[in-house]
Amino acid sequence: MNITINNLRMHVHLAGSGPPLLLLHGFTGSAATWEPLLPHVTPRRRVIAPDLIGHGGSDAPTDPARYRMERCVADLPALLDALEVAQVDLLGYSMGGRVALHLALAAPQRVRRLLLESASPGLDDPAERAARVQSDNDLADAIERDGIAAFVAHWERLPLFAGQATLPPAVREKQRAQRLRNRPVGLANSLRGMGTGQQASLWERLPELTMPMRLLVGAQDRKYCNIAQRMKQVLPNAQVSVMAEAGHTIHLEQPDRFAQLVGDFLAEP
Repeated sequence: MNITINNLRMHVHLAGSGPPLLLLHGFTGSAATWEPLLPHVTPRRRVIAPDLIGHGGSDAPTDPARYRMERCVADLPALLDALEVAQVDLLGYSMGGRVALHLALAAPQRVRRLLLESASPGLDDPAERAARVQSDNDLADAIERDGIAAFVAHWERLPLFAGQATLPPAVREKQRAQRLRNRPVGLANSLRGMGTGQQASLWERLPELTMPMRLLVGAQDRKYCNIAQRMKQVLPNAQVSVMAEAGHTIHLEQPDRFAQLVGDFLAEP
């Protein structure tokens, strides 16, 4: 269904019944990211899976300022209000994990439990942030210049997604088709507005997050394993789960084990 929030038409997938679970996909993703998870959670959960701004079936404004993290985050409580949902359990993957962290800090009363898959609180080194802003802007320009197909081919070759190479061809083709449904302006402005370098670093604010948290990382994704361990040291109520034989996209590379981890965490008292 489509819901207009803050003058933005947002496409939202709703399914299941029970306590609400908000799912936030990663860059180039959409609500379709979570299709393998849904059969495991919808018997006991009301799933709310929006396409974030610039992705999937949601609007892709031409103004990069509309994509800034604080504006993306402000859309989510408004969405929950429209659905008459007071509080959610929250799962975010990669970019969606960064959005989830910002949401949990901006509106902690709306988040009961927080799961982060392959997520980071941002870059705390100013020079590294500046370099990332430049590289994201260059990539945004390339998306608009060369088109979605060329960008997706480039994106799939990144070392971050090396673990997907062993997936069945049908799974890889479905993932590629989902990415290709995005629009150049949406992906480009997502990078310009809320890329990793553009967002404020949250490292110093992590101790404010007191809700139960689970950090999910793939053993083959050493960068994010290290980030998760560093986060755990300052988070009051977090645990780290490392998934063997998985990289950055655990939900795609090990869907059944990922669903089991998510289900176990949500079932904890």
